[in-house]
Amino acid sequence: MYLTKEKKQELFENHGRLKSKNDTGSAEAQIALFTHRINHLTEHLKTHRKDYSTQLGLLKLVGKRRKLLDYLAHKDINRYRAIIKELGIRK
Repeated sequence: MYLTKEKKQELFENHGRLKSKNDTGSAEAQIALFTHRINHLTEHLKTHRKDYSTQLGLLKLVGKRRKLLDYLAHKDINRYRAIIKELGIRK
């Protein structure tokens, strides 16, 4: 599997709000996890162009991440700007 338990914990430690591996529910941690999955699926689709089920899953993930980013921008613009800069997501 492409996403091991250790990799998930590392993502949560680096991007979570509390900077601990137990912070799995904050918007920043979930956005980081979605971004990692989106990047993985994008690479997969570069080689498997006709994998439409993966393409649909990718679009759903992008939508979920967009909703979380919109929520974060509305709730706290400074946290939004920090996570955008950290992950290199373009608006």
